[in-house]
Amino acid sequence: MIDYQLLEALFAVVSEKGFEKAAKRLFLTQSAVSRRIHHLESLLGEPVLIRTKPPKPTELGTKLLIHLQQVQQLELSLNLKSSDFHYNNCLPITVKLVANADSLATWLPEALTVPQENSKFNYRFEILTEDQTVALKRMRAGEVMVCICSNANPVNGSKAYELGALRYQVICSPSFIKRYDITSPQQLADLPCLVFDEHDKLQHEFLAHLNDSAPSYTHICPSPEGFKQAMLAGLGYGLLPILQLGNSIEKGELVNLMPDYHLDTPLYWHCWEAESPPLTVLRKHAISVATERLIKIA
Repeated sequence: MIDYQLLEALFAVVSEKGFEKAAKRLFLTQSAVSRRIHHLESLLGEPVLIRTKPPKPTELGTKLLIHLQQVQQLELSLNLKSSDFHYNNCLPITVKLVANADSLATWLPEALTVPQENSKFNYRFEILTEDQTVALKRMRAGEVMVCICSNANPVNGSKAYELGALRYQVICSPSFIKRYDITSPQQLADLPCLVFDEHDKLQHEFLAHLNDSAPSYTHICPSPEGFKQAMLAGLGYGLLPILQLGNSIEKGELVNLMPDYHLDTPLYWHCWEAESPPLTVLRKHAISVATERLIKIA
């Protein structure tokens, strides 16, 4: 049986991005933390850390961190507090979460703000952003405790809960229409298109639906606010969440190129099966907010 103090040393080195900060977090000397890591590696017969700056877990190290994370959640769900390292009630509960950037720019901040009257817990969030189509890889690798993505199938040891769908529409600015003399959406395949990153295929899905085409060229703009600002400036067209539009259409700042068309992206909340009380409270509040803000999945 592995001594969990050794796993906590590994967790601290990885999360604090170094031995010195890990030592401070654990109230140990740096050499003591180093000895615990070496002892763990001696027991297992192979490295658990890649000694880069910052240190990174090996494949085995990642598996151990997943195991530790699941044990922590199980202990909390059983109201067991075997380690002061993770369960200090005076400190916020750290929640590592991955979500798509459009959720972070629209409904998610409200979903993470649990009202005080609904919870006795305080949270500290570490949020990563990934396209909704690939975010689950972070959960699979054990890097996060919560994943918001478009995949409804949970990884081993986790559950998935339906949140709703982000609805997108085809948007550009009046200046973009004027510049390219747009009279029909059929012209869009030949015009500059905005995409968030290489994983963002919403615009490709739209053009495939429209006339079985693909964008001729794209501008990569990895910022939800920058994406909208690029539209306002006339740099390109793209699919924008209706939650992010605000009153831009009414004010004449942006134009819906195809009012009868929309693309709905389903979203799901993934978490470990051994869910602790703080994460249960967070999930229920998030689902409540999502139910109000997102479109019901058909």
